[in-house]
Amino acid sequence: MPKYLDLFAGAGGLSEGFIQADYTPIAHVEMDKAACFTLKTRTAFHWLNANGMLSVYNRYLKGEITRDELYDAVPGEILNSVLNYEISEESLSEIFGKIDYLLNGDQLDLIVGGPPCQAYSLVGRARSESKMIGDSRNYLYKLYAEFLKKYKPGFFVFENVTGLLSAKDEDGSFHFQNMQRLFSEYGYSTEYKVLNASDYGVLQNRKRIILIGKFGIGEKDYYPVIPHVNYPNVKVAEVLEDLPSLYAGEGSYTPVKTRHYEGTYLYEMKIKDYDRQEVTFHIARPHTQQDLEIYKIVVSAWNKNKTRIEYQNLPDALRTHQNTTAFLDRFKVVAKELPYSQTVVAHVSRDGHYYIHPDIKQNRSLTPREVARLQTFPDNYYFESTKGIPGRTAAYKQIGNAVPVHLAYSVACALKGYFKEWRRNGCA
Repeated sequence: MPKYLDLFAGAGGLSEGFIQADYTPIAHVEMDKAACFTLKTRTAFHWLNANGMLSVYNRYLKGEITRDELYDAVPGEILNSVLNYEISEESLSEIFGKIDYLLNGDQLDLIVGGPPCQAYSLVGRARSESKMIGDSRNYLYKLYAEFLKKYKPGFFVFENVTGLLSAKDEDGSFHFQNMQRLFSEYGYSTEYKVLNASDYGVLQNRKRIILIGKFGIGEKDYYPVIPHVNYPNVKVAEVLEDLPSLYAGEGSYTPVKTRHYEGTYLYEMKIKDYDRQEVTFHIARPHTQQDLEIYKIVVSAWNKNKTRIEYQNLPDALRTHQNTTAFLDRFKVVAKELPYSQTVVAHVSRDGHYYIHPDIKQNRSLTPREVARLQTFPDNYYFESTKGIPGRTAAYKQIGNAVPVHLAYSVACALKGYFKEWRRNGCA
């Protein structure tokens, strides 16, 4: 099985897709402490599942044992593969040392990951007076390249927002071209495509750059064919309708049983394992009365006329924001009749206005579990906080920042055939 390193790992959406495709993670490097606990808990899940001890994990989800007790049931070297570091020039040496220990002399086949996207995103640049020019996050790719220089894997997969293609440096050059030039200096050819997650079974309109690097200068036309996964009769309702109904402020972090499900999509996407499976984090935000009134207007307009309500068209009494010229679709229903939803982003951690549930009776924004399903996270995926006390905000942030699992799985499957040749030819 190909061995890979996950950089800027977040909560592990990209990594989970590669694990589902039978790759072996050597290490995950992530600076956010809560996300690292999520990665550790998921690492514990995979080990317990492989060793016939899943009952321990289920006891943890039910609150019967603590996080420390869960981790005590797993070998320390398994959990120690999650490295809680900010990747910087100062930390590189220490990170390399820990990865070297985990590799134990073996060859690394692949590096995956993408630096935080805020400095490249169009929305981030629109909100920034400096247009994010000079932001230190623009240059994290240089640190990514240091891992390529040291470990020389056969391939790497670099994921980021499409805004990267137009993001400029202070001298007017394009970051993406500078990035490709640096990767070339370190011995890699690069090819990229803009992939939409909706073409790979994900019920979400989410376009991302997937750049694939191959060791060797002058390599061409190696970008794998990644077959589209289409479910023409499946709509967004598929990820919502077997979950228990909730009003704003209701729900549970601990497992609740889902309703009977007659479809196949959730099984084929590896979201659901069996009928009436229990899920965690199906807990809705409380909302102000004003927001609830807006939600009803937005959902009603969609359900009756299939129209979106822009902010300036709300009743005067409900418009309290001074900005009435930008981000006018800030209140938006996740339409169950459509084949995909709007893009899930980390802003969902701040409010749920852009992700309103389509059932006007429930009158609320989506729960973390509903958002996680739009990102194709398995229902048994648990999202941690720093203190071991579950929280919506940390979960929303991690989910919103993640790569959709099944998009990652599709890329991983398409790449997999290359690694037999890479190993057979003696690696680098």
